[in-house]
Amino acid sequence: MTNCIRFIDLFAGIGGMRQGLEKACLSLRVSSKCVFTSEIKKHAIATYQENFQDNNIHGNITKISTKEIPDHDILLAGFPCQPFSSAGTRQGFLDTRGTLFFEIERILEAKQPFGFLLENVEGLVKHDKGRTLATIISKLEQLNYEVSWKVINAQDFSIPQDRKRIYIVGNKKHPVSLNFFKQETATLKDIFETNKEVLKTELTTKILANYSIADLYGKAIKDKRGGKDNIHSWDIELKGEVSKSQKILLNQLLKERRRKIWAEKKGIKWMDGMPLTIKEILIFYNSSNLFESNNLQTMLDDLVNKGYLKFEHPKDLVECVNSNGKVIKRREYREDLPKGYNIIVGKLSFDISKILDPNGFAPTLVATDMNKLAVVDGEGLRKLTIREGLRLFGFPEEYQINLPVAKAFDLLGNTVVVPIVEEISKRIIIQKLIATPNQNYNLCPV
Repeated sequence: MTNCIRFIDLFAGIGGMRQGLEKACLSLRVSSKCVFTSEIKKHAIATYQENFQDNNIHGNITKISTKEIPDHDILLAGFPCQPFSSAGTRQGFLDTRGTLFFEIERILEAKQPFGFLLENVEGLVKHDKGRTLATIISKLEQLNYEVSWKVINAQDFSIPQDRKRIYIVGNKKHPVSLNFFKQETATLKDIFETNKEVLKTELTTKILANYSIADLYGKAIKDKRGGKDNIHSWDIELKGEVSKSQKILLNQLLKERRRKIWAEKKGIKWMDGMPLTIKEILIFYNSSNLFESNNLQTMLDDLVNKGYLKFEHPKDLVECVNSNGKVIKRREYREDLPKGYNIIVGKLSFDISKILDPNGFAPTLVATDMNKLAVVDGEGLRKLTIREGLRLFGFPEEYQINLPVAKAFDLLGNTVVVPIVEEISKRIIIQKLIATPNQNYNLCPV
């Protein structure tokens, strides 16, 4: 009798979980077949279909009865993290109904597959003080699964990205070990493409005019923080000419505006960056140029006019009632307090947020940030390419995303690291082969 490993792919995205499991099956010389896929995002579905030739993608899993889902051996799901309700619970466990984890729970209960592999953000471990994860594990164990979980970093699997995610795995026989030997360390230069078109914008022109290529490795482009690894708008005079004394002033203000003592003096709830009055600035401002120190007001007004600073009231945390009648907290200007000078911040202010170091690794890649990462290519700067993005998640070279860069990165920022899924899947499959020694998985019926 011939058979194959049958699996379902829930919250499928672009198929990273499927890619990993299928690679695991090939490595073990075992046939596999995806018998059910669920995804709701249109451009994810289009990419999935292009790469897996699967035209039968089901939509919202909450609308699909378990009777419509075929029997399978392994369930795959990278599910969203949601708060669970404490209403109507017993034995101290939270209620999963109304959450997307409940969809996984009901399918496992109805279909009783041999095993499953779930992936989520690292924050799930501490979500709701650990109660959410404890509830998930408890629910899975109540379905008679041996469950293991661990936070695993992509860097340990030769992927140059500092990406930590929790993996939850279970099967009907023995707990699956999630302890792996660290693989050879990879760096970004191992995945970078070369000779691509570089950016020729005002920002990149000014950066390259003020810094050598080697000095740009690992630099962040933002006005919110200080430090040697930061390039500020005033360092490259992006918004206009800045004197030496003005740069000293801006760097001092950048640090001082975060001190809690100013919130105490103003009688407001501390926030990360408060406007300071000229009297407050005079307390800490030091300049080697006595003339400019005596003309602080003129310097500040000039920086406001050029857009380096804003002149505003401080904000305080207040309670208010929203349109649904719910009491919420938000920041509002305290117009009864004097205006002060504040750095204009926000990483979205610049087209580039960070220049990646080819000898290092990428930070955790998320959809909102990927399109603002830059790399050095020759003597210029350019954005991260889609192929480089795919490599940073371990996708094979034949995998294609034929979408605009922004949409491609939207999908990649929410996908899984393929090599991690592959290695965990191998262990689930081996347990399945041991549990069914009389089955032949060498040929999968079409």
